[in-house]
Amino acid sequence: MRDTGRRSFIQGLAGVSAAGMLGAAWHVRAAQTQAWPARPIKLVVTFPPGGSSDIVARVLAPALAEKLGQSVIIDNKPGAGSSIGAQIVAHSANDGYTLLVSNSAALSIAPSLLQSPGYDPLRSFEHLAYIGAVPTVFAAHPSVPVNSLSELVSWIKEQPAPVAFGSGGAASVGHLVGEQFAQTLNLSMEHVPYRGAGPMRADLLSGHIKLAIDALPQNIALHKQGRLKLLALTSSRRVAQAPTVPSVAELGLAQLVSENFVGISAPAGLPRALAEKIASAVRQISARPEFAQTLEAQGFVTRDMESKAFTQLIADQHLAWGDIAKKTGAKL
Repeated sequence: MRDTGRRSFIQGLAGVSAAGMLGAAWHVRAAQTQAWPARPIKLVVTFPPGGSSDIVARVLAPALAEKLGQSVIIDNKPGAGSSIGAQIVAHSANDGYTLLVSNSAALSIAPSLLQSPGYDPLRSFEHLAYIGAVPTVFAAHPSVPVNSLSELVSWIKEQPAPVAFGSGGAASVGHLVGEQFAQTLNLSMEHVPYRGAGPMRADLLSGHIKLAIDALPQNIALHKQGRLKLLALTSSRRVAQAPTVPSVAELGLAQLVSENFVGISAPAGLPRALAEKIASAVRQISARPEFAQTLEAQGFVTRDMESKAFTQLIADQHLAWGDIAKKTGAKL
């Protein structure tokens, strides 16, 4: 009886001790959440400077720094179809100081093209705030004797060798759209991946490559200057920033409709209070007219979205792009 009583007493102490430790841990995390941010916040961009994700990061960072009263640093970590930057964030501390400028390449496409991406697009992250999306565009060098997508198709079929098309990188939306375009219309095309949209666009402007499938924002001014021909947008309708450029949907190629989303995600396990704090800050900034206008002037379509809906969007895109990757045989 004494042994039984002693065991019960010890078990009771253990229970009290465990509860105390859990309570202490909770208070520590609550204090950390209240103190956040106590040091600079890092926004990891999975592409080099000059791409759509980088544009969003550079518009968001100063506004976020002002709102939170703390520095916000942009850290470009390109490579391996955007998976390097995503891996860095997935394996970072879930304390709110390392955030991912999430996008379709890193979360919806690369995991389907890599045998071991090193992260799961859903389980490895907390997807906090959707910011906007951009369509990609078929862009041709002025020397290409075409002025429409149908003329481009005919021209490609006339060429004696596969026509090279550039994109901002393997596993980018441009990469997959190009592969799908070639397969759908039985065209002989060869993908040329670049380490970012900037060097790819330089080669396109110089005529080193004749065709690219690229995000719209960086090409609007070049189109207006007559330095590039924009033949079709991978959207369901035309956009105000490029009203003369038709959408693939109106051209009878609705299966090519695709947009590259950009948002903010964090490592999985981020405390709920902190997740809500970051999501609220980003969504409030995104709702500012000047913020939306800055992005929309470059071809972005901004939209407010709850974290749960953003997560579902990523899940749906991952399934859709995975299916396209299998059908086209696209690889990294």
